[in-house]
Amino acid sequence: MVKYRHSLPQLKGGAFVTDGGMETTFIFHDGLQLPHFASFVMMASEEGRDRLRAYYRRYLDIARKHGAGFILDSPTWRASPDWAEKLGYTPEALHDANVQSMALLAGLRERHEESGRPIVLSGAMGPRGDGYKAGHMNAAEAEDYHSIQIGSFAESDADMISAVTLNNIDEAIGVARAAVARDMPCAISFTVETDGKLVTGCSMQEAIETTDAATGGSVAYYMINCAHPTHFAEALDHRAGWTKRIHGLRANASRMSHAELDESETLDAGDPADLGQRYRELMQRMPQVRIVGGCCGTDHRHVAAICEACLPDLPRAA
Repeated sequence: MVKYRHSLPQLKGGAFVTDGGMETTFIFHDGLQLPHFASFVMMASEEGRDRLRAYYRRYLDIARKHGAGFILDSPTWRASPDWAEKLGYTPEALHDANVQSMALLAGLRERHEESGRPIVLSGAMGPRGDGYKAGHMNAAEAEDYHSIQIGSFAESDADMISAVTLNNIDEAIGVARAAVARDMPCAISFTVETDGKLVTGCSMQEAIETTDAATGGSVAYYMINCAHPTHFAEALDHRAGWTKRIHGLRANASRMSHAELDESETLDAGDPADLGQRYRELMQRMPQVRIVGGCCGTDHRHVAAICEACLPDLPRAA
Protein backbone atom coordinates (compact mmCIF):
# COMPACT_ATOMS: atom_id res chain seq x y z
CA MET A 1 0.00 0.00 0.00
CA VAL A 2 1.33 3.45 -0.89
CA LYS A 3 2.00 5.35 2.31
CA TYR A 4 2.98 8.89 1.44
CA ARG A 5 1.76 9.65 -2.09
CA HIS A 6 -0.63 12.37 -0.94
CA SER A 7 1.35 13.65 2.04
CA LEU A 8 5.11 13.78 1.51
CA PRO A 9 6.83 13.95 4.91
CA GLN A 10 9.86 15.81 3.53
CA LEU A 11 7.59 18.80 2.97
CA LYS A 12 6.74 18.91 6.66
CA GLY A 13 10.25 19.62 7.95
CA GLY A 14 13.08 17.59 9.37
CA ALA A 15 16.16 16.13 7.75
CA PHE A 16 16.14 13.57 4.95
CA VAL A 17 19.03 11.64 3.44
CA THR A 18 19.26 9.90 0.09
CA ASP A 19 21.99 7.88 -1.59
CA GLY A 20 25.09 8.88 -3.55
CA GLY A 21 26.28 8.14 -7.07
CA MET A 22 24.75 4.73 -7.70
CA GLU A 23 26.10 4.13 -11.17
CA THR A 24 29.61 5.42 -10.48
CA THR A 25 29.75 3.28 -7.33
CA PHE A 26 28.80 0.10 -9.15
CA ILE A 27 31.08 0.79 -12.12
CA PHE A 28 34.21 2.22 -10.51
CA HIS A 29 34.14 0.64 -7.06
CA ASP A 30 32.44 -2.68 -7.71
CA GLY A 31 33.72 -3.23 -11.26
CA LEU A 32 30.31 -3.90 -12.77
CA GLN A 33 29.39 -3.33 -16.39
CA LEU A 34 26.32 -1.12 -16.62
CA PRO A 35 25.46 -0.60 -20.30
CA HIS A 36 24.37 2.97 -21.01
CA PHE A 37 24.85 3.75 -17.29
CA ALA A 38 21.66 1.78 -16.56
CA SER A 39 21.37 0.38 -13.04
CA PHE A 40 17.90 -1.04 -13.57
CA VAL A 41 19.39 -3.96 -15.54
CA MET A 42 20.53 -5.30 -12.15
CA MET A 43 16.90 -6.07 -11.37
CA ALA A 44 17.07 -8.95 -13.88
CA SER A 45 19.02 -11.26 -11.53
CA GLU A 46 18.88 -12.20 -7.86
CA GLU A 47 22.57 -11.31 -7.55
CA GLY A 48 21.85 -7.86 -8.94
CA ARG A 49 18.91 -7.35 -6.59
CA ASP A 50 21.05 -8.42 -3.63
CA ARG A 51 23.72 -5.89 -4.64
CA LEU A 52 21.10 -3.16 -4.81
CA ARG A 53 19.74 -4.03 -1.36
CA ALA A 54 23.27 -3.97 0.10
CA TYR A 55 23.95 -0.63 -1.58
CA TYR A 56 20.82 0.98 -0.11
CA ARG A 57 21.34 -0.51 3.37
CA ARG A 58 24.65 1.31 3.70
CA TYR A 59 22.88 4.66 3.27
CA LEU A 60 19.90 3.66 5.40
CA ASP A 61 22.36 2.98 8.22
CA ILE A 62 23.79 6.50 7.86
CA ALA A 63 20.32 8.02 8.06
CA ARG A 64 19.45 5.94 11.12
CA LYS A 65 22.66 7.05 12.86
CA HIS A 66 21.59 10.67 12.42
CA GLY A 67 17.91 10.15 13.19
CA ALA A 68 16.96 11.32 9.71
CA GLY A 69 14.26 10.30 7.30
CA PHE A 70 15.23 8.72 3.99
CA ILE A 71 14.22 9.06 0.35
CA LEU A 72 14.74 5.77 -1.44
CA ASP A 73 15.32 6.53 -5.12
CA SER A 74 14.84 3.56 -7.41
CA PRO A 75 17.60 2.33 -9.79
CA THR A 76 15.52 3.47 -12.77
CA TRP A 77 17.24 6.65 -13.98
CA ARG A 78 17.61 5.02 -17.43
CA ALA A 79 14.39 2.99 -17.37
CA SER A 80 12.53 4.96 -20.04
CA PRO A 81 11.57 3.87 -23.57
CA ASP A 82 14.51 5.11 -25.67
CA TRP A 83 17.14 3.70 -23.32
CA ALA A 84 15.18 0.47 -22.85
CA GLU A 85 15.11 -0.07 -26.61
CA LYS A 86 18.90 0.28 -26.73
CA LEU A 87 19.13 -2.30 -23.96
CA GLY A 88 16.82 -4.78 -25.70
CA TYR A 89 13.85 -4.37 -23.34
CA THR A 90 10.32 -4.72 -24.64
CA PRO A 91 7.72 -2.22 -23.37
CA GLU A 92 6.30 -4.95 -21.13
CA ALA A 93 9.73 -5.79 -19.69
CA LEU A 94 10.41 -2.11 -19.09
CA HIS A 95 7.13 -1.70 -17.20
CA ASP A 96 7.95 -4.73 -15.06
CA ALA A 97 11.44 -3.39 -14.30
CA ASN A 98 10.03 -0.10 -13.04
CA VAL A 99 7.31 -1.76 -10.95
CA GLN A 100 9.62 -4.41 -9.52
CA SER A 101 12.24 -1.79 -8.65
CA MET A 102 9.67 -0.08 -6.47
CA ALA A 103 8.69 -3.41 -4.92
CA LEU A 104 12.33 -3.94 -3.93
CA LEU A 105 12.33 -0.53 -2.25
CA ALA A 106 9.04 -1.31 -0.50
CA GLY A 107 10.67 -4.37 1.03
CA LEU A 108 13.53 -2.25 2.34
CA ARG A 109 11.08 0.25 3.80
CA GLU A 110 9.18 -2.49 5.57
CA ARG A 111 12.37 -3.65 7.29
CA HIS A 112 14.01 -0.29 8.02
CA GLU A 113 11.37 2.38 8.67
CA GLU A 114 11.01 3.48 12.30
CA SER A 115 8.84 5.95 14.13
CA GLY A 116 10.06 9.49 13.45
CA ARG A 117 12.19 8.34 10.51
CA PRO A 118 9.86 8.09 7.50
CA ILE A 119 11.13 6.41 4.34
CA VAL A 120 9.73 7.78 1.08
CA LEU A 121 9.75 5.66 -2.09
CA SER A 122 10.75 7.74 -5.11
CA GLY A 123 10.60 6.60 -8.70
CA ALA A 124 13.82 7.99 -10.17
CA MET A 125 13.73 9.28 -13.74
CA GLY A 126 16.34 10.78 -16.01
CA PRO A 127 16.34 12.83 -19.19
CA ARG A 128 15.33 11.28 -22.48
CA GLY A 129 18.78 12.02 -23.86
CA ASP A 130 22.20 12.72 -22.42
CA GLY A 131 22.02 14.62 -19.15
CA TYR A 132 25.06 16.64 -20.20
CA LYS A 133 23.67 17.72 -23.60
CA ALA A 134 20.63 19.82 -24.37
CA GLY A 135 17.51 17.95 -25.40
CA HIS A 136 15.28 19.00 -28.29
CA MET A 137 11.76 18.01 -27.23
CA ASN A 138 9.04 20.52 -26.68
CA ALA A 139 6.94 20.25 -23.52
CA ALA A 140 4.16 18.24 -25.16
CA GLU A 141 6.63 15.69 -26.56
CA ALA A 142 8.31 15.43 -23.16
CA GLU A 143 4.96 14.84 -21.48
CA ASP A 144 4.11 12.04 -23.91
CA TYR A 145 7.52 10.41 -23.54
CA HIS A 146 7.80 10.51 -19.76
CA SER A 147 4.16 9.59 -19.13
CA ILE A 148 5.07 5.98 -19.92
CA GLN A 149 7.51 5.62 -17.02
CA ILE A 150 5.37 7.74 -14.70
CA GLY A 151 2.42 5.51 -15.54
CA SER A 152 4.42 2.49 -14.38
CA PHE A 153 5.29 4.24 -11.13
CA ALA A 154 1.66 5.19 -10.60
CA GLU A 155 0.80 1.47 -10.65
CA SER A 156 3.61 0.65 -8.20
CA ASP A 157 4.48 1.31 -4.56
CA ALA A 158 6.04 4.68 -5.44
CA ASP A 159 5.07 7.65 -3.29
CA MET A 160 6.44 10.17 -5.79
CA ILE A 161 8.71 10.60 -8.79
CA SER A 162 12.04 12.42 -8.91
CA ALA A 163 13.25 13.58 -12.32
CA VAL A 164 16.97 14.23 -11.96
CA THR A 165 19.76 15.57 -14.17
CA LEU A 166 17.33 17.57 -16.29
CA ASN A 167 18.99 20.31 -18.31
CA ASN A 168 16.21 22.08 -20.17
CA ILE A 169 12.96 23.73 -19.21
CA ASP A 170 10.64 22.05 -21.72
CA GLU A 171 11.50 18.59 -20.47
CA ALA A 172 10.91 19.66 -16.88
CA ILE A 173 7.50 21.07 -17.82
CA GLY A 174 6.58 17.88 -19.65
CA VAL A 175 7.57 15.68 -16.70
CA ALA A 176 5.61 17.85 -14.26
CA ARG A 177 2.48 17.77 -16.44
CA ALA A 178 2.72 14.01 -16.88
CA ALA A 179 3.03 13.61 -13.11
CA VAL A 180 -0.10 15.70 -12.51
CA ALA A 181 -2.02 13.59 -15.03
CA ARG A 182 -1.11 10.47 -13.02
CA ASP A 183 -1.69 12.10 -9.62
CA MET A 184 1.96 11.60 -8.67
CA PRO A 185 3.91 14.14 -6.56
CA CYS A 186 6.94 15.26 -8.50
CA ALA A 187 10.39 16.66 -7.67
CA ILE A 188 12.48 18.22 -10.44
CA SER A 189 16.27 18.34 -10.19
CA PHE A 190 18.27 20.44 -12.63
CA THR A 191 21.94 20.02 -13.44
CA VAL A 192 24.12 22.99 -14.30
CA GLU A 193 27.46 23.73 -15.90
CA THR A 194 30.45 25.30 -14.16
CA ASP A 195 28.90 28.77 -14.63
CA GLY A 196 25.80 27.82 -12.63
CA LYS A 197 23.59 27.81 -15.73
CA LEU A 198 21.84 25.01 -17.56
CA VAL A 199 23.61 23.76 -20.69
CA THR A 200 20.99 25.69 -22.71
CA GLY A 201 22.37 28.91 -21.20
CA CYS A 202 19.36 29.74 -19.06
CA SER A 203 19.71 30.46 -15.37
CA MET A 204 18.31 28.32 -12.57
CA GLN A 205 15.99 31.20 -11.76
CA GLU A 206 14.56 31.12 -15.27
CA ALA A 207 14.28 27.34 -15.20
CA ILE A 208 12.40 27.21 -11.89
CA GLU A 209 10.18 30.23 -12.45
CA THR A 210 9.26 29.20 -16.00
CA THR A 211 8.48 25.61 -14.97
CA ASP A 212 6.33 26.81 -12.08
CA ALA A 213 4.48 29.30 -14.30
CA ALA A 214 3.76 26.65 -16.95
CA THR A 215 2.59 24.01 -14.47
CA GLY A 216 0.71 26.06 -11.90
CA GLY A 217 3.41 25.40 -9.33
CA SER A 218 2.60 21.67 -9.33
CA VAL A 219 6.21 20.61 -8.72
CA ALA A 220 6.50 19.62 -5.05
CA TYR A 221 10.04 20.99 -4.85
CA TYR A 222 13.24 21.40 -6.84
CA MET A 223 16.74 20.07 -6.35
CA ILE A 224 20.19 20.53 -7.87
CA ASN A 225 22.24 17.48 -8.80
CA CYS A 226 25.23 16.32 -10.83
CA ALA A 227 27.33 19.47 -10.31
CA HIS A 228 29.85 20.49 -7.66
CA PRO A 229 28.83 23.21 -5.17
CA THR A 230 31.55 25.49 -6.58
CA HIS A 231 29.61 25.44 -9.86
CA PHE A 232 26.33 26.75 -8.48
CA ALA A 233 26.78 28.29 -5.02
CA GLU A 234 27.26 31.82 -6.34
CA ALA A 235 24.22 31.52 -8.61
CA LEU A 236 21.86 31.10 -5.66
CA ASP A 237 20.26 34.17 -4.12
CA HIS A 238 19.07 32.84 -0.78
CA ARG A 239 16.67 35.78 -0.38
CA ALA A 240 14.78 35.13 -3.63
CA GLY A 241 11.50 33.28 -3.84
CA TRP A 242 12.69 30.92 -6.56
CA THR A 243 15.64 29.79 -4.46
CA LYS A 244 13.26 28.86 -1.64
CA ARG A 245 11.75 26.27 -3.98
CA ILE A 246 15.04 24.31 -3.83
CA HIS A 247 14.74 21.69 -1.08
CA GLY A 248 17.48 19.21 -2.00
CA LEU A 249 21.15 18.98 -2.99
CA ARG A 250 22.84 16.02 -4.65
CA ALA A 251 26.23 17.30 -5.74
CA ASN A 252 29.06 15.63 -7.62
CA ALA A 253 32.27 14.74 -5.80
CA SER A 254 34.43 16.27 -8.52
CA ARG A 255 34.91 19.89 -9.49
CA MET A 256 35.46 18.82 -13.10
CA SER A 257 33.09 20.05 -15.81
CA HIS A 258 30.62 17.70 -17.44
CA ALA A 259 32.79 17.59 -20.55
CA GLU A 260 35.83 16.62 -18.49
CA LEU A 261 33.86 13.96 -16.62
CA ASP A 262 32.64 12.50 -19.90
CA GLU A 263 36.24 12.08 -21.09
CA SER A 264 37.65 10.76 -17.81
CA GLU A 265 38.39 7.04 -17.53
CA THR A 266 39.03 7.22 -13.79
CA LEU A 267 36.87 8.31 -10.88
CA ASP A 268 37.56 11.65 -9.20
CA ALA A 269 36.20 11.14 -5.67
CA GLY A 270 37.10 14.65 -4.53
CA ASP A 271 37.27 15.41 -0.80
CA PRO A 272 34.29 14.16 1.25
CA ALA A 273 35.01 16.43 4.23
CA ASP A 274 35.29 19.52 2.03
CA LEU A 275 32.06 18.58 0.26
CA GLY A 276 30.32 18.28 3.62
CA GLN A 277 31.45 21.75 4.65
CA ARG A 278 30.26 23.22 1.36
CA TYR A 279 26.84 21.69 1.95
CA ARG A 280 26.84 23.19 5.42
CA GLU A 281 27.60 26.67 4.08
CA LEU A 282 24.84 26.39 1.49
CA MET A 283 22.29 25.11 3.99
CA GLN A 284 23.06 27.87 6.45
CA ARG A 285 22.06 30.31 3.72
CA MET A 286 19.15 28.13 2.52
CA PRO A 287 17.39 26.71 5.58
CA GLN A 288 14.62 25.24 3.45
CA VAL A 289 17.07 22.62 2.11
CA ARG A 290 16.30 19.44 4.03
CA ILE A 291 17.29 16.67 1.57
CA VAL A 292 20.95 15.76 1.20
CA GLY A 293 22.70 13.13 -0.88
CA GLY A 294 25.24 12.81 -3.64
CA CYS A 295 25.59 12.25 -7.35
CA CYS A 296 28.46 11.18 -9.64
CA GLY A 297 31.61 10.14 -7.81
CA THR A 298 30.05 10.20 -4.36
CA ASP A 299 29.55 7.14 -2.19
CA HIS A 300 28.66 6.39 1.43
CA ARG A 301 31.76 8.25 2.65
CA HIS A 302 30.62 11.50 1.07
CA VAL A 303 27.05 11.20 2.31
CA ALA A 304 28.31 10.36 5.82
CA ALA A 305 30.54 13.46 5.75
CA ILE A 306 27.63 15.61 4.57
CA CYS A 307 25.45 14.30 7.38
CA GLU A 308 28.18 14.87 9.97
CA ALA A 309 28.57 18.46 8.77
CA CYS A 310 24.92 19.37 8.32
CA LEU A 311 22.39 17.21 10.10
CA PRO A 312 23.20 18.04 13.74
CA ASP A 313 21.73 21.47 13.04
CA LEU A 314 18.47 20.16 11.60
CA PRO A 315 15.38 18.91 13.45
CA ARG A 316 14.21 15.36 13.02
CA ALA A 317 11.56 14.43 10.47
CA ALA A 318 7.93 14.55 11.54
